[in-house]
Amino acid sequence: MDTNTLAAEPAVDTGVQRPALTHKPGKFASTVFFAILALGLLFCAYSLLQDVDDANTVVTTWTPFLLLGLALVIALGFEFVNGFHDTANAVATVIYTNSLPAHFAVVWSGCFNFLGVLLSSGAVAFGIIALLPVELILQVGSTAGFAMVFALLIAAIIWNLGTWWLGLPASSSHTLIGSIIGVGVANALMHGRDGTSGVDWAQATKVGYSLLLSPLVGFVCAGLLLLALRLLVKNRALYKAPKGDTPPPWWIRMMLIITCTGVSFAHGSNDGQKGMGLIMLILIGTLPMAYALNRTMPEGQATQFAAVAEVTQQALLRGANQPAPADPRAILSEYVRSKQPSAELVPALAALTGQIGAQVKGYGSLARVPAEAMANVRNDMYLTSEAIRLMDKDKVVNFDADTSSKLQAFKKQIDDATHFIPLWVKVAVAIALGLGTMVGWKRIVVTVGEKIGKTHLTYAQGASAETVAMLTIGAADLYGLPVSTTQVLSSGVAGTMAANGSGLQWRTVCNLLMAWVLTLPAAILLSGSLYWLLTKLF
Repeated sequence: MDTNTLAAEPAVDTGVQRPALTHKPGKFASTVFFAILALGLLFCAYSLLQDVDDANTVVTTWTPFLLLGLALVIALGFEFVNGFHDTANAVATVIYTNSLPAHFAVVWSGCFNFLGVLLSSGAVAFGIIALLPVELILQVGSTAGFAMVFALLIAAIIWNLGTWWLGLPASSSHTLIGSIIGVGVANALMHGRDGTSGVDWAQATKVGYSLLLSPLVGFVCAGLLLLALRLLVKNRALYKAPKGDTPPPWWIRMMLIITCTGVSFAHGSNDGQKGMGLIMLILIGTLPMAYALNRTMPEGQATQFAAVAEVTQQALLRGANQPAPADPRAILSEYVRSKQPSAELVPALAALTGQIGAQVKGYGSLARVPAEAMANVRNDMYLTSEAIRLMDKDKVVNFDADTSSKLQAFKKQIDDATHFIPLWVKVAVAIALGLGTMVGWKRIVVTVGEKIGKTHLTYAQGASAETVAMLTIGAADLYGLPVSTTQVLSSGVAGTMAANGSGLQWRTVCNLLMAWVLTLPAAILLSGSLYWLLTKLF
């Protein structure tokens, strides 16, 4: 898996002109790049200060802001690296089919990555957070909480940079999931528990299936789509390598550009959310008074929140056969951590539901929750939401239909109060991912375009691989599943080569498979080791 090994691969068939990949940006392009960066930083800094001011925060020490600044630099650094690591997913096919010039393609892709982040739903962001150990999420402002965030982000950056340097299209999603699992396992072992207890394995399995199956979907579906094209469209030029810099027929060119645009947008929408979720954890830990709860929720909705909490508590009390425990938080925390229900679970849930409703009703709105109580109210809400989610998933209690519907309605109210992403966070991630897309893209583009198959990518192959990648990633985003854009596209290219009878460069394919297999254990080991080290140092 070294650079020399990849470089030693024979290039695609001789006699076919390689696209121009060495265009250097001019002064105007560089000026625009840094102007966007500067304006984005100013907007984010202004928005952050405005949020802090709106929360009537009294600044007594600058330590939280210094920690926040460091954490944001690392989190946005991860998104920037993610951008140039994954650029090839969208642009390799349009470049190698002469549909777009390389320098224009990466700028085009960067713009739609940017838009994808801004218009994303947020479902993937909070799906990623659900993988983290609950005790660390509840203490995200502590030393252990910061060690968790720093460890998993730094580990993901290290692995992404390493695979990028080798020109390997490894999965950024795969890397981040492995880093999260590594922190969870290390945290459990450091507290004398079984390492497997530190991870929500049901959620991890759900995410793992999407990551493991997406390359197979890319390989099979792209190959089948190419075969369908060969049956339906008899234009022989589509199945031959481009001659010189000749672009494809207009309709296939439009198809390639549209799918490039779609993959870029879907990549931004899916991958950008991972950084957003982690940044929200950082904000909650450093500035809970401004970001622990959604302060923009209208007062009328807060009144409705309290009413739903009250009827949910009454419904739970009807099914409880024990009095409320003295410390309902401890009961729910233990259940969420161990997944082992106790006889006190339902009374504890009823008690905490009532307390949350009373708090919100007493304050009148989430914006009026005092700064010193903000983190505790959010933790109570998060703990209750997770307990309801797990109880419903595992069917640990046979609630009647009325109680179940009330529980789900209350959970939605809680999620609306805690699952939110400010506009400036989306803008920050969008700029980091979008600008990252325009930098350092050549290494992996060459691997995807030249070193997977033994022949040059044809127009039909490029269109098939890109179409499958766009649809797969878009569907995953719709269902809140993190998939690997990289694995879908590179396996799609391999599938079209196999279906076309072009042959595969097995040394490159083996390197890609090795990166695919090693990414998870390497990320687990890196992040777990970094978490242990950071908790010992600080």
